[in-house]
Amino acid sequence: MNWVEINEQSDIEHLLEHFGYFHDGCLREMYMWTGTYVNEDLSMAVPGELDTNVKILFQRQFANPSAIEILFENVTGVHIIPSPENYDSIIRDAIILKVEDNFYWADDYNWHPKENSDACSNWISAKRMKWREVNDWMGKKNRYAISEPY
Repeated sequence: MNWVEINEQSDIEHLLEHFGYFHDGCLREMYMWTGTYVNEDLSMAVPGELDTNVKILFQRQFANPSAIEILFENVTGVHIIPSPENYDSIIRDAIILKVEDNFYWADDYNWHPKENSDACSNWISAKRMKWREVNDWMGKKNRYAISEPY
């Protein structure tokens, strides 16, 4: 499926309703990269704009769709906390907000960036956001890894 750009509130509502507010879902995998790099001659390329991007694979226990990938471009914040021992990582209900010129995704429907950005919720914010269905990306297999870890 092609990428679907999130631009306005109706796009946010469509994604949330289409993916069941992420209910009984999980953040399966995350890949982050920047536009900053070191060349072979050891010179460094450093863009002057927001250059961090993140892709996240979400899976859920419902069909149509059962997996989506979200691309966050021009990332302004990432707050991911691993679940403690003896706790699960199941998403009950997530939220997507547009506040000023940032999109926010958080794994707590009651989360808001102005009230609890340091709370124990996972969240990410970016200037641009798009998503696509990847229903064949179910299971344990890593999709972003070049090779299986360890």
